[in-house]
Amino acid sequence: MKAKYRLTVMFAALSATLSLAAQSFQLSLNKESGVYVKGERAVITCRMDSLTADSLTVRVSVNNRLLREEHIQPQRQAFPLFDAAIDSTCAVSLEVTGKGAPEGIGFVVAPEGFRAGYEEPADLIDYWNNQKALLRALPMQVKTTTLEVPEQYQRKCVCQDIEINCLGPAPVRAYFAKPAKAGKGSLPIVILCRAAGVSGAWCRCQVSECVGNAMLGNGALSLDLNAHGMLNGQTDDYYRMLENGLLRDYFEHNAADRETYYFRGMYLRLLRAIEYMTQQPEWDGKRILVIGESQGGGQAVAAAGLDTRVTAVVLNVPAMQDFGGTRVGRRGGWPHPIENHKDLSTAMLNACLPYFDGALLIRHSKAEIYCEIGLIDTTCPPSAVWSSLNGAPGKKTVNCVPFRTHAWPSGRLRPYWEEHFLHPREQFIADYLK
Repeated sequence: MKAKYRLTVMFAALSATLSLAAQSFQLSLNKESGVYVKGERAVITCRMDSLTADSLTVRVSVNNRLLREEHIQPQRQAFPLFDAAIDSTCAVSLEVTGKGAPEGIGFVVAPEGFRAGYEEPADLIDYWNNQKALLRALPMQVKTTTLEVPEQYQRKCVCQDIEINCLGPAPVRAYFAKPAKAGKGSLPIVILCRAAGVSGAWCRCQVSECVGNAMLGNGALSLDLNAHGMLNGQTDDYYRMLENGLLRDYFEHNAADRETYYFRGMYLRLLRAIEYMTQQPEWDGKRILVIGESQGGGQAVAAAGLDTRVTAVVLNVPAMQDFGGTRVGRRGGWPHPIENHKDLSTAMLNACLPYFDGALLIRHSKAEIYCEIGLIDTTCPPSAVWSSLNGAPGKKTVNCVPFRTHAWPSGRLRPYWEEHFLHPREQFIADYLK
């Protein structure tokens, strides 16, 4: 990477405020979007609330690889930490450490130039067509249990706990809700896919969320799908038992065998769930929206790539994108199978992973995409997400958050993020479901 570093101060409206013990300062970019073209000057500035004797450690990384590290003793209240004109596609992040935890800000240059690290296998579609044929050959069996809905939705909405048989080690298990008096052919489908983990509340189906999605727009057929086919509504002990037992490090299970890799079962449950939802008489026959964060976003990409009836996806820092990024000098997307499986040969991993890489599956999608990317996210790096989005043929809305890690922003940054990123995403969903 060719870059020039200059001592030139430039400020911007967008800033990340960092409070560290006796130290408080702001980092700012000279471009609010965090997206630059090749050769455009990118400046990151630090503004100290007050000067102290404490030094700052500054680390600059390019595509998640450390470029340089230095210790700075602030001599004035405002000074540049990074100033460069970069002429190649890359993602740059800057991490600052004082007395407290590291904080950072990041940007991307010419992100349209990112490409998937893996080449698409010639039999990718044949493989998944065969999987879908096996799934269709299994007669669908559905078990339902009526659930009580929150008081404000009673008589307006109905909800069920559903179980559907599926190929692989677990059935589909989900919550299904719909308006109580929906007419035939009147409603879109909205499917919520859950983020990574087993025992956390974010991993489990929630009646309130499922019913809330059913009441969006003019109403929807809402499915809240847990990723693992776990029983719903169980005690915390049940989920902790799975987390420490059968589902311990599930994302690493059988990464060298495409017939038993863990994500095969997860994707098949998702396809089975879509098939069930499209059989509902209230479906309008047109719209299927899949929503997901992190692992849920990875599932949403798989849904769109493997079932062209999916018309829109909302992706929030999506995982399972660009597994092969490591092969071309970048960090791949979560769960970073190449990085984590040092005991498996390259040939073994290459024979399996491309079939489950969202950056390859998304090429076969017809869906409209709404995506949020954290520019200092090391779990689902911006380079990995952009590598996937660049292969998608459908309409795309992409929002980059320069100060976002994988988690939702907090502290002083939270209101700004909610106004400029969370609320627009929620509005897109609401509008799409009208």
